[in-house]
Amino acid sequence: MVEKFEHRIYGTVKGEWRLRLLKEDLRELYEREVLDIWDAGCGLGQMALWFAQKGHRLTCCDISYKMLEKTKASFAEAKCRALFYKAPAQEIAQSIEPQDLVLFHAVIEWLAKPLETLQVVSESVKPGGSLSLLFFNYHSFIYRNALKGGWHIPFLLDKSQWWGKGKKLTPPHPQKPEELIGWLEMNGYKVERVTGIRVFHDYMHDDAMKEKSMDELLSLEYQYCREPIYSHMGRYVHILAKKKDT
Repeated sequence: MVEKFEHRIYGTVKGEWRLRLLKEDLRELYEREVLDIWDAGCGLGQMALWFAQKGHRLTCCDISYKMLEKTKASFAEAKCRALFYKAPAQEIAQSIEPQDLVLFHAVIEWLAKPLETLQVVSESVKPGGSLSLLFFNYHSFIYRNALKGGWHIPFLLDKSQWWGKGKKLTPPHPQKPEELIGWLEMNGYKVERVTGIRVFHDYMHDDAMKEKSMDELLSLEYQYCREPIYSHMGRYVHILAKKKDT
């Protein structure tokens, strides 16, 4: 499914918008002196490469051999270096040195034990370091399917049906922003930024999308994506949190 993922997620304006907002949220860290950064589930490696091109030290892992090979190729083409591991984040977390920044993007919603794995991964952030957590939003999942009506309503009422079937890109365990924020605050983190990614776009009817200027829509997205209520309605939500010094 690597090619499907590449084209459906990052080969569209949706993917471009996601990367833009992530880079804005992480710009202050990007501009710092050399950091040790672990991309825990690097996928195609866009964010890892962005940091590497600035001179930061990257460790990248993924369970997909094809994903990792594409990331390696991108790094080679850009003449950048990193450590690459074909292994789950849970395994790498057992041996990696404490990091200045851990990127945990679009992984937690695919896990059988999301919070347990988050606990393991977050322990790799050094005191004073940062955790960048991007995830598929539970609230958006409910709202978008409810607006579609029809068979989607009984699907939402029966939570046992949420497990992904076949070759689909809908994660089985969407997460609630308020619960992850609460978890982070209870586990020694201070939440510094919450950004909703696509807070309007994914709810709009096809006819409305055809009539709307994409530039206007993205301006609207930008205006509201970090407002408290709207940020929790993004298709994806990005949380940037700093681990408190001990």
